[in-house]
Amino acid sequence: MTSVKNNNMLPPGLVSNLQQVLLSRKGGGGGEEKGSDLSNDDNDQSTEPSTSACVENTEEEDNNNSKPVVLVTNGDGIDSPGLLFLVEALVREGLCNVHVCAPQSDKSVSSHSVTLQETIAATSAEINGAVAYEISGTPVDCVSLALSGALFSWSKPLLVISGINRGSNCGYHMFYSGVVAGAREALICGVPSLSISLNWKKDESQDSDFKDAVAVCLPVINAAIRDIEKGVFPQSCSLNIEIPTSPSTNKGFKLTRRSMWRSSPSWQAVSANRHPSAGHFMSNQQSLGLQLAQLSRDASAAGAARRLTTQRKNMVEIESVGAARKSDSNRVKKYFRMEFLDKEQEDTDEDLDFRALENGFVAITPLSLSIEEDAHLAASDWISSTLHRVILQMIGFFVVVLVVAAAAAMILLL
Repeated sequence: MTSVKNNNMLPPGLVSNLQQVLLSRKGGGGGEEKGSDLSNDDNDQSTEPSTSACVENTEEEDNNNSKPVVLVTNGDGIDSPGLLFLVEALVREGLCNVHVCAPQSDKSVSSHSVTLQETIAATSAEINGAVAYEISGTPVDCVSLALSGALFSWSKPLLVISGINRGSNCGYHMFYSGVVAGAREALICGVPSLSISLNWKKDESQDSDFKDAVAVCLPVINAAIRDIEKGVFPQSCSLNIEIPTSPSTNKGFKLTRRSMWRSSPSWQAVSANRHPSAGHFMSNQQSLGLQLAQLSRDASAAGAARRLTTQRKNMVEIESVGAARKSDSNRVKKYFRMEFLDKEQEDTDEDLDFRALENGFVAITPLSLSIEEDAHLAASDWISSTLHRVILQMIGFFVVVLVVAAAAAMILLL
């Protein structure tokens, strides 16, 4: 049973809603009551099939129209179990109309990147109970497109949920994270948002853990939906929710602060005859593809390129007609791969996100777009002192110029 650890750290309204949701889930009333209602409707329908069906369809349409829209995106891709389990649960709860706009492939470390000057494809996807599109772009592209009004008939959902991500995003990893960036983009556009991640551990975690993670964070989501409708949800921040590796045995929710935790980046040289991204030996076709891609970039940089389709299937040769460049034989090309390696953290403050997560808590960290007060004051002091020094230097420079000019004038007069 998930408990709510408050210690005066969560807003009272949010805690109250969490308690209500947890109690209702404990009693099993939500889903079972809906199920019994449906069975009763079926019995009524057998008596008056046509009339009952018409009334039922009309009521269902009215209910759908009255429900708020919740947009779901992620960084792992639309087929990831974290997103699918989350959408399934939201549809089952029935508090909102669920719309999905997620990357068609893994964009989990894309940060806040956007796609410019390239065409993005939006393809409808099959997710039961939800209106879904897979996007050939980043999480930020997904949220931006969804909120633009160009894809959906609405332009502002009640809430944006980004997740559930495979792997934690504590500390400085929030800056790398695509799933956090999706929530941040919603906040920039004035829409409340949540980003959710599961502290996935290799050789320990499994896909079914995402289902448990959904059960853990669903009370927070339901409480957020209710509080947004009431106008009492915080408007100036997004909430980043980090779920421990074993969701079902978590110790409760804990309000945390963003730490300075970061894994160590490790760069390794890769042999030139090995694929730089997968670590496998390259086939002739893969090697040719990389060479053609490089030629394409070179031709574009030179200013012009001409494509010639050959008789070989799926192969395009690119002939540059730009300025002459050095021969490839005189150029050195090296390949590298980067991965993050976990390292021990010395900070023992239990209110930090990564420490609370390690201790088995569900860490909830408010993320704001505004500069923190301490950072603002420090930056203000530095800027003031720097401008003061610059002004003094400029005054000194002009004084020297004036002295030299006066001395030169006196010499001329003599």
